[in-house]
Amino acid sequence: MAAKDKDRIVPLERMDEFDAIIDARSPAEFLEDHLPGAINLPVLDDTERRIVGTIYKQRSAFEARRLGAAWVARNLARHLQERLQHYPPSWRPLVYCWRGGQRSGAFVTWLRMIGWQAAQLAGGYKSYRRWVLERLVDLPGRFSWRVLAGPTGSGKTRVLQALAQRGHQVLDLEALARHRGSILGAWPGGEAQPSQKAFDTALVAALRRFDPQKPVFVEAESKRIGLVQIPDALHEAIRLAPVIVLDTARECRMQLLLEDYAWLGNEPEALAQRLERFKGLAPNETLRRWQELALRRDLATLFAELIARHYDPLYRRSLARHPELAQAPQVQLAGLDSAALEAACGEIEAWGSASEVIPRQSPAAVSTRPSQAAP
Repeated sequence: MAAKDKDRIVPLERMDEFDAIIDARSPAEFLEDHLPGAINLPVLDDTERRIVGTIYKQRSAFEARRLGAAWVARNLARHLQERLQHYPPSWRPLVYCWRGGQRSGAFVTWLRMIGWQAAQLAGGYKSYRRWVLERLVDLPGRFSWRVLAGPTGSGKTRVLQALAQRGHQVLDLEALARHRGSILGAWPGGEAQPSQKAFDTALVAALRRFDPQKPVFVEAESKRIGLVQIPDALHEAIRLAPVIVLDTARECRMQLLLEDYAWLGNEPEALAQRLERFKGLAPNETLRRWQELALRRDLATLFAELIARHYDPLYRRSLARHPELAQAPQVQLAGLDSAALEAACGEIEAWGSASEVIPRQSPAAVSTRPSQAAP
């Protein structure tokens, strides 16, 4: 391959060399997943891509290319006049499409004709996706994990956030999944969860930032968080890691739930409908009472009953299945104020250092919450 071709088509390993990454795919493809930091400048929008694909399959490849070329030229002209008009001659973008074919190739040709040293990602998004799946297999085993467990509302996420503020490495799976992993765990404001592919991409980006020489703190989670799943290698690494259990007073747990889930009270009818998902998990009479509490916006009583009649019994059954959790070290969280969180973090830091001598074959840190573990 000529030197010029090597500069034009580059492997994934060189993606960090460029000033920007351009995703030339359609908006729907970009929304499902994309390279971290990429900007979407589609050469064909969703409708155009569908029409060109249909013509290609059902009528004529030539006709599809002719129509597609006209649309590509028009869309490239718009991008050059709008999004790309302020970049200097020294700007070096990396462009990709689905397979590293015609869409990104056309984009790179135009950019290089103008004078920018643009390059095309070899294999496109398809090669990147393959790389992500490979990293999800090999990265989790490189780190020393420390798992925080505890019943619903014990403050695991708050403590993880406090540990991160103190400079520790933290993997917040629920933040990446945009879900709290439970029946009522959807993110406020109706924010949708990422696709599985986008979740995988976010995981790899997070894991690549960690230092293998330092522990990584994570919350005990079930395999599934809402609609996305934790990859097998990561779930197994967490399962085999040392675990510590947060012991939080019931009053503190209720305060936390009322703070974190207060937004549910703004949509009482929607909350009552969500509670239908408990059908079969709670007696019908109990379910109707919970829905009445939701409609009255009595979240304090509703959450107290959910804890007492559903989540805490599930947690006790989990402890019975995994007796090693009853023997795990415990840290008390006396409140949600900064002083209480700092005190808990101090104890966890001491435990985290001591637990480095525990072999990875030690008792499993299984998830202390069933698949539906928080309100």
